[in-house]
Amino acid sequence: MPIATRRSPLALVQARDVQAKLAVAHNIADADREEAFPILGLVSTGDKIQDRTLQEAGGKGLFTKEIDEAQLDGRAAYAVHSMKDVPTQWPAGLILGATLEREDPRDMLLARGGETRLVDLPKGVVIGTASLRRQAQLLHARPDLTVVPIRGNVATRLSKLESGEVYATFLARAGLNRLGQPEAKADPLEITEMLPAVAQGAVGVAVRDDDAYAQDILKPLNHVDTEMAITAERAFLAALDGSCRTPIAAHVDLETLDFVGEVLTPDGQKKWREQGSLKMSERTLEAMAAAGHQYGMAVRRAAGPALLAVIETA
Repeated sequence: MPIATRRSPLALVQARDVQAKLAVAHNIADADREEAFPILGLVSTGDKIQDRTLQEAGGKGLFTKEIDEAQLDGRAAYAVHSMKDVPTQWPAGLILGATLEREDPRDMLLARGGETRLVDLPKGVVIGTASLRRQAQLLHARPDLTVVPIRGNVATRLSKLESGEVYATFLARAGLNRLGQPEAKADPLEITEMLPAVAQGAVGVAVRDDDAYAQDILKPLNHVDTEMAITAERAFLAALDGSCRTPIAAHVDLETLDFVGEVLTPDGQKKWREQGSLKMSERTLEAMAAAGHQYGMAVRRAAGPALLAVIETA
């Protein structure tokens, strides 16, 4: 029962983690897990495009297209995704079969001068990021800084930092932790300083909606609290835009169910935010989706035509 994944180092680590968890859940010896759940590594369109940002190329679905196709044509039973890269609407025939326990969702600022806070960056330095969300949040806090796009995996972006191409960049702490990078030991940016991408730090496993056997195999891997949190976050995203062409961020605290979500203009000059507490008594996927949608619509009403202009010009 093959597991499809991108071939990037982080994606392969995540796929092997799913493979190991499936083996443990179903009492399969380590020596046999590769035969039981072989990994099918694929190169996504998003990985091939390195000369422009994702919003210019067509959106976050570029990281999932080839993997989706492998599932739908029967080459793979499962597919492992970083949930922040998954469009809000699954392709027809696919569903989310399991959500693993969330890693630390916070962003990290990595700077040549060792700064770990936006306020401490020297005036006017060049920051590299391909994330429109991070660009907007950075410029909202520090409009004096210059942002340039950089693409590539973790190692590529770290090399551009070390070479002096940029003074600083951002990486998700979850990815650094999973790769065992020493940079993960530094202080992350707090949620209050830079709100993470929707579903950042969460790994999901997709399955065909007509494959009941594969769905049952996945059930022991599902982390309900993480599933609840990202359901609310993704509903917020869907209510606003749902692509990577608008700077949108959201986060649900797994313990308190406190919700905060925001959308910005790409230049960071305007920001609209909603926050509150989701009801502990309504810990169902339907309630979480409804709450996220409610917060998203509240942002739409607050922003009015200004938000529509951001979406239409993105």
